[in-house]
Amino acid sequence: MGQCGITSSKTVLVFLNMIFWAAAGILCYVGAYVFITFDDYDHFFEDVYTLIPAVTIIAVGALLFIIGLIGCCATVRESYCGLTAFVVILLLVFVTEVAVVVLGYIYRAKVEKEVNTSIKKVYDEYNGTNSNAQSRAIDYIQRQLQCCGIHNYSDWQNTHWYKESKNNSAPISCCKTNIGTCTGSLTHPEDLYQEGCEVLVVKKLKEIMMYVIWTALTFAAIQMLGMLCALVVLCRRHRDPAYELLITGGTYA
Repeated sequence: MGQCGITSSKTVLVFLNMIFWAAAGILCYVGAYVFITFDDYDHFFEDVYTLIPAVTIIAVGALLFIIGLIGCCATVRESYCGLTAFVVILLLVFVTEVAVVVLGYIYRAKVEKEVNTSIKKVYDEYNGTNSNAQSRAIDYIQRQLQCCGIHNYSDWQNTHWYKESKNNSAPISCCKTNIGTCTGSLTHPEDLYQEGCEVLVVKKLKEIMMYVIWTALTFAAIQMLGMLCALVVLCRRHRDPAYELLITGGTYA
């Protein structure tokens, strides 16, 4: 019965180490996706510390690849030192992922306040040229999220760009994609996206942060199972001298 338990634990552990290799790639992808996406919205979010969970999860992904290698070698060879190091490193990564979850929830709660504070300033700096970073950011989110203005298209009437251009229109990026003749004119509001961008930017950023949180929680659970299996193997070796002699090829005196 004990031998069956140790074999099962080793099998699960080897399988989990293979999952760790896959997880390393997934975590790095999620972290990079969050980092790149936040870069598209950085004008609407001034708190650079929001990127800490994304950077941390990339680092954890890189570390998981090394952990998978150590775990496989230690499991196959049933190395006491290797398995001990494996459990300790997994524990540290587990704690790190718990920290990522906590930070994710903290920064997710701050998203709405940060966007509310910065979005009007960004719209005020819009000048309609591609050389202006704020203009590129606004045109990008209005096309990407299919929105117009802060609360709705009428917000453009209160911007410096609208007053200076005197063309009674919103930017072309406010135009619905299926309206080929749209010029952004406020005299034809039916051609423009009706929803404001503020709510959608907040929603998008919160969704991104939830990707980080759920990814960290999922792999934290997998790591917990890996630690338990490794501990089963370690405890079996420690408590059963006969098993130790069996795997080392020794005999009783």
